[in-house]
Amino acid sequence: MNFDLDDEQRDLAAAARDFLAGSASPAVARAALESDDPATAELAPGRDALVASGFATITVPEDAGGGGGSLLDLAVVAEQAGRVLAGPSLVTTARAAVLLAGDDERLARLVDGSLRVAVVDGAGPVLDAASADAFLALRGEDLVCGPGVVDVREPIDPTRGLGRVELGEVEVLATDARLRWEHAERVGRVVLAAEDLGAAGRAVEIGVAYARERQAFGRAIGSYQAVKHALVGAYVQVEQLRSLVWWAAWAADQAVDELPMAAAAAKAAAATTLTTAAETLIQVHGGIGFTWEHDAHLYWRRAKVDRFLLGDDVAAYDEVARLAIAQAEAAGPGGPSPEAGALAEAAVAAR
Repeated sequence: MNFDLDDEQRDLAAAARDFLAGSASPAVARAALESDDPATAELAPGRDALVASGFATITVPEDAGGGGGSLLDLAVVAEQAGRVLAGPSLVTTARAAVLLAGDDERLARLVDGSLRVAVVDGAGPVLDAASADAFLALRGEDLVCGPGVVDVREPIDPTRGLGRVELGEVEVLATDARLRWEHAERVGRVVLAAEDLGAAGRAVEIGVAYARERQAFGRAIGSYQAVKHALVGAYVQVEQLRSLVWWAAWAADQAVDELPMAAAAAKAAAATTLTTAAETLIQVHGGIGFTWEHDAHLYWRRAKVDRFLLGDDVAAYDEVARLAIAQAEAAGPGGPSPEAGALAEAAVAAR
């Protein structure tokens, strides 16, 4: 499949870049990290501004006040959010838009900002819990919503607003909702991968810029093979991730039967790519890269947290392998598609 963004999506990316660059930045992430009270640390652009901009609710239907756009549109914005380590995450509203589908009253409140939700996955820390006042969860087969008590501890990455949530009295919004929940999780994985794509791409850009200007033994360090190869390797991973993210977002909109494998592949690759990019950024900067004063550790922190959101990369690679094997068995003597075979081989190699 030949795929590229169209002019409208490029314009959307440019608008998102301008909006986010005006408020979010590694400096703001650092300020949140240094806050005395992580539960009330000011994130940028912040939940209210992100909702008011319309970017957070692109995938909410127009009749509920949202943008009525595609997941690919949202992924384009999410990439730009990742570049500046913006918070809260677009993952949260993307999942909420799926879970609340058909509930026009709550969707309208999501769009106007009066419903500040987070999505609870099991007993672990909840993304964007620190700025939420209502929580969506799956109890048995039922989708429920209600208030909760949030315990926010010292964060690794404060822009993720992580907190453990103890739900209070909840209301059942839908029964037999497991398939909806699983679809929302896959959508969330795609958006998370798009944010990580932006962060990884920016980390590589910073590393390349430094390698061009930093001199050692009379020449730019980027001319040395070890530095050059490290940056090229990280860059290649970023571009491979870009293809997976666009495929997964396209699948969510146009070929939902491909979404399970695409979302798992994008999630797994995003975790390893951002880790590689952040660690390469630190290594290229040498001694200063390991210091608190440099921004490199902010990307490293994002990588360490995102690796475990919506399942870790190991589980995601296992899922890719299982789905590829199932596809091969279903295909019979002809074997799986080339894409499925390549993903299965990549999953095994990554393990």
